[in-house]
Amino acid sequence: MSGELAVAEDGLNKVPRGSITVANADDIPSSPHHIPFFRRTLFQILVVGICAFSAPGIWSAMNGLGVGGSQSPDLVNAANALLYAFMTVTCFLSPWLTNAVGFRWTLSLGTLGYPLYAAGLYVNNRFGSTWFVYVGAVACGISAGFFWGVEGAIATGYPEEHKRGRYIATWFTFRNFGNIIGGAISLGLNHKVNHRGQVGYQTYLGFIAIQCLGCVFALLLSNPDKVQRDDGTRIEAPRGIYWRTELREMWRLARSKSILLLTPLFWYFGWTQAYPGTYFATYFTVRSRALGSFLGAVVGTLATWLGGVLVDVHWTKKRQTRAIGTYVLIALLNSATWIWAVYIQNEYRHTLPVLDWGNQAAFGRGFGVYMFERLALGMVENYIYWCISNLSDSPGDQIRYSSLLRGIETAGVCLGFGVQAAPTPLIATASINLGLWFFALPFSYYATVRVVRKFNELDKKVNENGEVQHTHNTI
Repeated sequence: MSGELAVAEDGLNKVPRGSITVANADDIPSSPHHIPFFRRTLFQILVVGICAFSAPGIWSAMNGLGVGGSQSPDLVNAANALLYAFMTVTCFLSPWLTNAVGFRWTLSLGTLGYPLYAAGLYVNNRFGSTWFVYVGAVACGISAGFFWGVEGAIATGYPEEHKRGRYIATWFTFRNFGNIIGGAISLGLNHKVNHRGQVGYQTYLGFIAIQCLGCVFALLLSNPDKVQRDDGTRIEAPRGIYWRTELREMWRLARSKSILLLTPLFWYFGWTQAYPGTYFATYFTVRSRALGSFLGAVVGTLATWLGGVLVDVHWTKKRQTRAIGTYVLIALLNSATWIWAVYIQNEYRHTLPVLDWGNQAAFGRGFGVYMFERLALGMVENYIYWCISNLSDSPGDQIRYSSLLRGIETAGVCLGFGVQAAPTPLIATASINLGLWFFALPFSYYATVRVVRKFNELDKKVNENGEVQHTHNTI
């Protein structure tokens, strides 16, 4: 079509040719007001958000209680390491399943393992059995990999370019609602338990019920070919691609500079997820862990919205300035947070405190660093997916980018939980978190620079097209 941008070799420097098909008057309304709401991008984000709430959101709520609410972190850390090992494999395979059955059915199938994980924790909590914990972890790992790949592609590939930061924040808000509601339920049930231990088994019954609804909600999603953006364009994501062609495309993207630059940041984000829950289970009482699950989700939600607003809203005219400014804020926040975390952990390894909100003097410092970890990681989470959203405008490409990078993330999570299950001293893992962050810092900077270059090229192209159109009208 006219006005297309040429395809470069690399994602952050291109808008893929043919990624968006402009519809004509015969097959799509000319006015966005005529687009049914259930075909709009906002509705699709709401659907994937509800699924993210009911499946991984509730899973995060359980782990926000401190390694699934268990008294001993070792069992659940081992189960989570097993979960993420399977999840890493199926995350890489997500494009093939999506190509075979479509986005909607992949999203629905991806939710099926989550209730089994919660059921395993329930059985362990009530009866002391451990085998079902591992069965649930394997089932959840297999389905969750498909879910992670496709939900990321929907959230980053469906929206219009100028709405991506806020729509990604909307997606994560729903996911964090799982933590907020789960934390509120647990806090109500456990607010009198001012000692270390495990949460009550009644907590898991509500979690299982909510997670069972995810597969139904997912069926409300529209596949990309039926979705229309506000400008009246459809989204192209071809089906029926031969498996060898899909493999070749995945290999090409895996070697691209964009993927290589974002890999350290995704690995850092994945690796660090094992630390906060283990830290909470080690030092905090049951009710304090429930409070942390609730407030951590609130802070995480505010953080992801802050990240989304900073890159989308015109607090400064140039998108390039917004991108660099957001990156600088994230860099300073994460650096300060992990330096503080290492300092606190170095103290706690000697004093071995049991922290409860009844003792505010000791509780505030340890709880505060946890809140800042949630704030820092929430902003990183929004930013890395905003970077993914600028790799391509097509969900067909986005499912590949999302699967590759989320597969790298899950591998990091798997190794992180595996190391904690060893068990490993928390001062060691906190120090590794700090080291990984500083290692990822220069790579993420150059990834940001590539986004800025893409914006510069797009602005240049728009200006050139505008000048040509103006000359044509004058003639």
